[in-house]
Amino acid sequence: MIDPQLHPLLESAQRVLAQLEAWLPPAPPPTNWAARAYRWRRRGARGWLDAVARIAPMHMDDLRHIERQKAAIERNTLAFLRGKPANNVLMTGARGTGKSSLVRAMLDAFGEEGLRLIEVDKSDMGDLGQIIELIAGRPERYIIFCDDLSFEEGEPGYKALKSVLDGSLAAPGDNVLIYATSNRRHLMPEYMRENLAAQHQADGEIHPGETVEEKISLSERFGLWLSFYPFSQDDYLDIVGHWLEAHGCDPDNIAQARTEALQWALERGSRSGRVARQFARDWAARHV
Repeated sequence: MIDPQLHPLLESAQRVLAQLEAWLPPAPPPTNWAARAYRWRRRGARGWLDAVARIAPMHMDDLRHIERQKAAIERNTLAFLRGKPANNVLMTGARGTGKSSLVRAMLDAFGEEGLRLIEVDKSDMGDLGQIIELIAGRPERYIIFCDDLSFEEGEPGYKALKSVLDGSLAAPGDNVLIYATSNRRHLMPEYMRENLAAQHQADGEIHPGETVEEKISLSERFGLWLSFYPFSQDDYLDIVGHWLEAHGCDPDNIAQARTEALQWALERGSRSGRVARQFARDWAARHV
């Protein structure tokens, strides 16, 4: 029996708990392990894998004039799927040349074989340990993907990524790799003032400052580097033709689009694959 004098206190405590529960974020939903792609979401201190309902399609045949890069990442991904040694991958270079599209194409090509993709924002890279722990023991093979990865001074995700790549006492597991794209080869800004720490010896040898070495060490922890370069005019027009054909344009229509496609690229200041696809959408909408 509860002392009647305690009833008011218990009722007051229940009201306080109800108010606290209203302020707390809801529990994350259970993970849909049947999905092929996820986004890492965070609400307060809680994070979860949010299944992607509709995956943007991208096929290997849609990526043109990056054959060397396609072959390298396909070879690495296949080795990963088969339980063989594989490397984390850093893709750097010109914008719009197919870096992130290549990762999506890997999922399209090998999703049936158990490949899964987890997209993580740069701001959430500090959660890498939590993500790896969540998928530990799963039979699928996971690529943690970060697009446009770069860090500014003092960002916490830098240390977390560096530790997971190569340097932590705890192994990340054999069912996870990290694929990242960046416009910066060394992932962090470098400043002229950092060279003030360099020492010039009599024999001409230069020893960079330790700050520069620290920045370079992050990108060096990716085992496979793939560089992407701007497309030539002919390559750009070939990509335009590919996407126009995909949108139902006939050869005569594609030939007529040549001059306008070049003007489109000139106005955008880029002959990238992304610009080519954007032009193809615009042209097809007006002529098909």
